Amino acid sequence: MNGRSALVVRLDSMGDVLVCGPAVRAVAATLDRVTVLSGPRGAAAARLLPGVADVVVWDCPWISAAPRPVSAAAVGEIVERIRAVGADEALVLTSFHQSALPTALVLRLAGIGRIAAISDDYPGSLLDVRVPSPADAPEPERMLAVARAAGYALPGGDAGRLAVVATAEPPGLPDGPFLVLHPGADAPARAYPEPLWRKLVTELAAAGHTVVVTGGPGETRLTSAVAGADAVDLGGRLDLAALAATLRRADAVVVANTGPAHLAAAVGTPVVSLFAPVVPAVRWAPYGIARVLLGDQDAPCRGTRARECPVAGHPCLSAVSTQAIRAALEALLPVPERAA
Repeated sequence: MNGRSALVVRLDSMGDVLVCGPAVRAVAATLDRVTVLSGPRGAAAARLLPGVADVVVWDCPWISAAPRPVSAAAVGEIVERIRAVGADEALVLTSFHQSALPTALVLRLAGIGRIAAISDDYPGSLLDVRVPSPADAPEPERMLAVARAAGYALPGGDAGRLAVVATAEPPGLPDGPFLVLHPGADAPARAYPEPLWRKLVTELAAAGHTVVVTGGPGETRLTSAVAGADAVDLGGRLDLAALAATLRRADAVVVANTGPAHLAAAVGTPVVSLFAPVVPAVRWAPYGIARVLLGDQDAPCRGTRARECPVAGHPCLSAVSTQAIRAALEALLPVPERAA
């Protein structure tokens, strides 16, 4: 350790922050202090990452899905907040469709002396370490590539998987083995149809499985409808730390391409991933754990990054049968814990 500190920037949602975990750990293995600059939707995830000393929250107008206007006053405020962190250097971690350069300009104005990021565009004096866009690869590996280019490596024995700090189990979990179904999704284009979720719960319960349904505060109607009388409904009852503990206890998780899929990967739980191809699975499928990927990856919506499904009938996921999901679960579950 050398008394230096770094700012790691990821300004998106929960899953976007979780996939930066290996890069954060690489920096934290060398420097004395790592602060994460996060968007409001990713801050809770940033606080769960090993190696993070502090989190600064910024609703960045060129990253947020519902951006506020850019103003000199707002930029000046975040410049001063970043300056107060006292970081010597920064890693700007972005998805493949985002530019790191506007954020790098803000960091320069805040006095950050060394900045690393992926950029295909000419950065001028905004970047000290410019990383060309890596070939298609899982997002955690892309983020780790920035850390490595900046001179940081994972410590010995760290395999580079996702991870979060251990958290206490919430009340209300079943005593024995259970499955988690998380029917919500950040974007409608990524969601499995609600009637099929309900059918899946009924079939799993009839086969003897205990099912827990999870969801955020805004998804309580959905989780209640999906759970019915056949499952434990924890919709709206878990903060992110409690959700992590719940997923850690589960035998397997069924979830779309949304933040809790990456949280399940971070606690090492197998995932049946109902993956709409609006973004590439090679980048965004759950990383480093046992998984089964379901969904037509060659559907017409492929690569569109659509939030609303652009194809009538949502065929990429509506064609996935509950029988296929049950078969995927059987492939992932430990044999002694399979339901009779």
